[in-house]
Amino acid sequence: MKHTEAGLFAYFWPVKKHALLTLALVFIVLLFDQALKIYVKTHFRLGEEYHVSGDWFIIHFTENPGMAFGLELGGDWGKMALSIFRLLAVTAIGYAGWLQIKKGTSRLMLVCIALIFAGALGNIIDSCFYGMMFSESDYFEAAKFMPAEGGYAGFLHGRVVDMFYFPVIEGHFPGWFPFWGGEEFIFFRPVFNVADASISVGVILLIIFQKRLFGKKKETKEEKAEEKPAETPAPETPQDPTAEPAQ
Repeated sequence: MKHTEAGLFAYFWPVKKHALLTLALVFIVLLFDQALKIYVKTHFRLGEEYHVSGDWFIIHFTENPGMAFGLELGGDWGKMALSIFRLLAVTAIGYAGWLQIKKGTSRLMLVCIALIFAGALGNIIDSCFYGMMFSESDYFEAAKFMPAEGGYAGFLHGRVVDMFYFPVIEGHFPGWFPFWGGEEFIFFRPVFNVADASISVGVILLIIFQKRLFGKKKETKEEKAEEKPAETPAPETPQDPTAEPAQ
């Protein structure tokens, strides 16, 4: 019995360890993401800024009803469709992560999946619950948490809180530049949050280390093909010269 228990522990412990590490990373990202969003939502007026470092690192409170970096779909139906898509996407990512954990994949792959999953889940929390948890944010006062009169929107219609703004380079396009000649340009213009950054880092890591993460199976198959010994034809049996030919 003891041997059986020891065998089961040895079998499940790697899975449990990888699951705990993945969940820990997801929890840390979510905690940081939600804590910062709630603070900004309840302490900043809409459009209010705080310059962290000069004019290139700014906390700028804005909200968007759409996707990462301020992209959005129009109308209430577009918002609901986007929220449902997010729910389906985060479910698929979570299931894929669980399969990778059971498979015993590399820690780097689990880190990438955890970052993408945590980021998607962080923005889903905003979309699903912030409309019911907070009052409307405006240019005159900060929002209230759990107001007596109720929130500003229903389930799946909350707006995502964004705050990081990095206008590192500002200038104007030359007059001869096609389409945007003479217009102002800012890099990096989109305002984003911790969840957006987490998704971006996870995807970038997947791209940078794609050969290491996805090339292993292919290499293993090629190595097996190279290691497989070539089949040599069986030697022909010499005929007896004294034997009579078959009739």
